Amino acid sequence: MFPLGGPLLPGSVLPLQIFEPRYLEMIDRCLVSAEPSFGVVMIDRGHEVGGGDVRSDVGTLARIVEVRSLPDGRLAVLVVGVRRIRVIEWLVDDPHPMAVIEEFPDDDDAHDLSVDDIEKRTAALDRALALSAQLMGTSPERPDLSSLEPTDVSFALGALAPLGPADRQRLLKAGGVDERLRVFDEVIAEVCDAMRFRLETRGDDA
Repeated sequence: MFPLGGPLLPGSVLPLQIFEPRYLEMIDRCLVSAEPSFGVVMIDRGHEVGGGDVRSDVGTLARIVEVRSLPDGRLAVLVVGVRRIRVIEWLVDDPHPMAVIEEFPDDDDAHDLSVDDIEKRTAALDRALALSAQLMGTSPERPDLSSLEPTDVSFALGALAPLGPADRQRLLKAGGVDERLRVFDEVIAEVCDAMRFRLETRGDDA
């Protein structure tokens, strides 16, 4: 298991630089397994280094897709989120965090998103990205989501939107597509309101 400061959503790509000996050993162990993967969970409170952290019980199975050795002994590891997992029991961190897990599938796999459903959420996403571009000065390209399955759409919205770790974790923990979209509607509205306020305040200061 790899606790991090933020969640990894299924379908998202995450580049990592591994340098701690215990995690270098973890990657070595993963690479010789039938499915080279490990669990990623968000640290709810505290810091993973030094222990004493509080970890979420819902995370994502991350599949290793590329490993490169760096000159200083570090590893550049590229992973992709595969599916949700739930931690049943944390084991002793020896030498690295380990846990007993189970799969955590959505409770509404048969849900179908209409074109209107997708367009409504992508319009909200585009508004948030436009506001973020005004604040940050950059405008990332947004991929087309119309061909994705409903579950993939619901996770992709959260991955692409300018959300904080806590909001992304709320999306990850949602029971299914319907609940995840309701959470997305709520958090994207809050984020847009906050960015508009920052823009208005910045304009006043100028």
